[in-house]
Amino acid sequence: MEATEQDGALTLDIQVVPRASRTAVGPAVGGRLRVAVTAPPVDGAANAALVEALAEAFGVRRAAVTIVRGERGRRKTVRIAGATRASLDRLSGLAPR
Repeated sequence: MEATEQDGALTLDIQVVPRASRTAVGPAVGGRLRVAVTAPPVDGAANAALVEALAEAFGVRRAAVTIVRGERGRRKTVRIAGATRASLDRLSGLAPR
């Protein structure tokens, strides 16, 4: 999985699955972290749910999660301040839980 750490933040590509039956972060699929959210992709609801899910999964505040690219699509690039590569590996299924 491609991710870069810079200035205390992790930038990574994700694949969002809106209208899922439950919210879940991980595993990695096709080089992207899969994030399922229950919100529909209407009026930014899925993006807000995505930010909340990532903040909770990485143990950071919601303000630390920024959508860098892909705000209107399912494939997005996000920047998470305070996140570590170890936590990404755990969520993506690359490291033991």
